[in-house]
Amino acid sequence: MYTTEEGFEKLKNELKQTEKKRQEIAKRIQAAKEMGDLSENAEYSEAKEAQTINESRILELEEQIREAVIVSEAKIKGVTQIGSTLKVKSELGGEKILKIVGSNESDPEKGWISNESPLGAAFLGKKKGDEITVQLPNKTACYKILEVKD
Repeated sequence: MYTTEEGFEKLKNELKQTEKKRQEIAKRIQAAKEMGDLSENAEYSEAKEAQTINESRILELEEQIREAVIVSEAKIKGVTQIGSTLKVKSELGGEKILKIVGSNESDPEKGWISNESPLGAAFLGKKKGDEITVQLPNKTACYKILEVKD
């Protein structure tokens, strides 16, 4: 999984928070056990469900961190890669600033697009002045790259 340094730090911080949550859930389970009969104890059931979800997330984060490939700098100046910021112009939306990121960092509202998305994949390897056409789910979009920042 490709990620920027910033995305990698987010993963590590989320893992720390999720591990802290583990202790809070354990306390909830212990308190629910002290209430007596577990077969009809809603607090116990909810805490056990929260524990399952939290433990699954911890495993997922640990795997993402273990398999992360950190992309800190573009290796070829002026060529779109993971971590590049682009200024593009489209016939439909005018000018936009987009950043190519790993799939775990994707945030379309911020203009961060995954290298695995149709749009992100189409930009990879392209330079200033290049034009691309991308087939999106409900339309075809054409973009011209105005600027590539590494």
